Amino acid sequence: MKSIFIFVAAILAVLSIYLSTKPSPSFKPPLIAGAYDKLHDAEVIHLPGEAVGPESIAFDPNGEGPYTGVSNGRILKWEGNEGWTEFAFTSPQRNECEGFYSPKMEHLCGRPLGLRFHPKTGDLYIANAYLGLQKVGPNGGLATQLITEAEGEPLSFTNDLDIDKDEDVIYFTDSSTNFQRRQFMSTVLSLDKTGRLMQYDISSKQVTVLLKGLLFPNGVALSKDNTFLLIAETTTSRILRLWLQGPKAGTLDVFTELPGFPDNIRRNSKGEFWVALYSKTGKVENWALSNPWFGKLFLKLPDRVKRLQSLIGEMKAHATAVKLNEEGKVVEVLEDSQGRTLRFISEVEENNGNLWFGSVLMPFMGRYNLH
Repeated sequence: MKSIFIFVAAILAVLSIYLSTKPSPSFKPPLIAGAYDKLHDAEVIHLPGEAVGPESIAFDPNGEGPYTGVSNGRILKWEGNEGWTEFAFTSPQRNECEGFYSPKMEHLCGRPLGLRFHPKTGDLYIANAYLGLQKVGPNGGLATQLITEAEGEPLSFTNDLDIDKDEDVIYFTDSSTNFQRRQFMSTVLSLDKTGRLMQYDISSKQVTVLLKGLLFPNGVALSKDNTFLLIAETTTSRILRLWLQGPKAGTLDVFTELPGFPDNIRRNSKGEFWVALYSKTGKVENWALSNPWFGKLFLKLPDRVKRLQSLIGEMKAHATAVKLNEEGKVVEVLEDSQGRTLRFISEVEENNGNLWFGSVLMPFMGRYNLH
């Protein structure tokens, strides 16, 4: 095993040096069949200051916004021509969290990922990667802590949520009990199977674990009639469906399989679902995920060698948004295949004839007019 480790490290090191000194080869995956390569026409809306990572997007019950969470724990509100204002923050550690973003500070500053407003109360619910499930009132301010553990197991990587306003419950994901958000690549490469789906009852304040053993459960979205819930399982590139009502209640099946790693899912007013693909999968990704030993070995390599991951990632930067109907059929695919404007998208939110795009990495949001 030691000799294999040395061999792989040497190959990756040489490849890393080659890619950093030679013109970049074309690592970009091909356009998906039938896709419209239009997203390079999107408008870019830059975040204020040094803010990065507008992972999720939400509009309040009055239609104002969008709101988004950024890397230093803040929730920002877009005021149109007036720009961005600070609406809320997820940690009382404000002095240490105002400056440049540092992954080492995420556990103190909080990292808001999924955002949803309760349609009836106007409260904003937050899936905070490090601080669990949180809530902030309609007037903003410091978020209140709701849930930090389930069945005695701490929430290590709280990721996304959706709200059933009729039952007054929240469905949310914990992507891993072994890894935190800043270790998300470890979650994928190790084929970690400790992800969970949970239900939080707003009235009783009780949390119930609905599913265990998931491979990087990520975005969640309820169907329009609340009969089923969709869960993005990032590592397997598929969307799972948990039936909540009817004769199949309590059963799980595969809603659809995708040509990339799904992040958040958002339903539009017609009951269709927009899925953001963080990146498309190719031969290299499929091979790595089919050979678990490679991922475990890769995670043991020195950081300078693992820079190859981000280097190749930058070469493959692009944006892909997939729209599914209520039966799980792909009905539309939009791309910025060259990453000219949008890349590494995490969420697609349809609102008043526009698509809004979030990203866990970029210092801006995107807006694309559908008309």
